[in-house]
Amino acid sequence: MDFNNLIQTVLIYALPVLFAITVHEAAHGYVARYLGDNTAYVQGRVTLNPLKHIDPIGTILMPLMLYFATSGAFLFGYAKPVPVNFSHLRRPKRDMVWVALAGPASNFIQAILWALLFTILVGSGAQERFFLDMAKAGVLVNLVMWAFNLFPLPPLDGGRVLAGLLPARQAIAFSRIEPWGFFIVMGLVLAGIVGTIWLRPLMAAGYWVISVLMAPLNLLLN
Repeated sequence: MDFNNLIQTVLIYALPVLFAITVHEAAHGYVARYLGDNTAYVQGRVTLNPLKHIDPIGTILMPLMLYFATSGAFLFGYAKPVPVNFSHLRRPKRDMVWVALAGPASNFIQAILWALLFTILVGSGAQERFFLDMAKAGVLVNLVMWAFNLFPLPPLDGGRVLAGLLPARQAIAFSRIEPWGFFIVMGLVLAGIVGTIWLRPLMAAGYWVISVLMAPLNLLLN
C-alpha cells in the first residue's frame, strides 16, 4: 500500500468525516432536548466539539484496520451514540422519529453545503485539487451516512424511525431485534445486500437531488 497515498486520503477525508459525525450526533441531542429530553445536554453531547463524539475504536481504530485489511475497498465506523431517554420526550412514540431523523437530515444538509463549496470552487476557476477533492469527499461521506443510517433496522436511525411509525405492539416486537441489529446489519453489508438494494439507489437519488439544487448556481457561474 502506498503510504503517501494513505496520508493524502486521510487528510482529504479527515475534516468531512469529523464534521459529519459531530453534527450528526449533536443533531440527535439538540432535537431530543427541544422535544423534552435533556439527557444528552446534561452529559455535554449537544456540542460541536468532535472529541465528545469520537469513539476510539469505532471512529478511529476500526476504519483504519478495515482500510488496511481491504486496501480501501470497505470502510465502516461509528461514533459514540448520543444518549436519549425516550420516556422524557413529550410524545415519546412520535418524537423518537424526529430525534432519529435529525442525524441523517443533518448529513444531507452537509452534503448540500459541500456540493455548494465544490460548485463555487469550480465556478471560480480554483485549481487546488486538495480542496476540490475534500469538497467531493464531503458530499460522498455525508450521503453515505445519510443513506446508511436510514436503513430500517435498529440500532440504526432508520430502525428507530420504523419503530416509531409501527403500531405499539409491532413496534415493541420489532425493537427486540436491537441487541442483534448491529451484527445483522454488518452481515447484510458484507453480503452486499445493503449496498445493492439500499445504499446505491438512495445515494443515486441523493446525488440527483443535489445536482438539481446546484443547477441554477452552475448556470450563474458558467
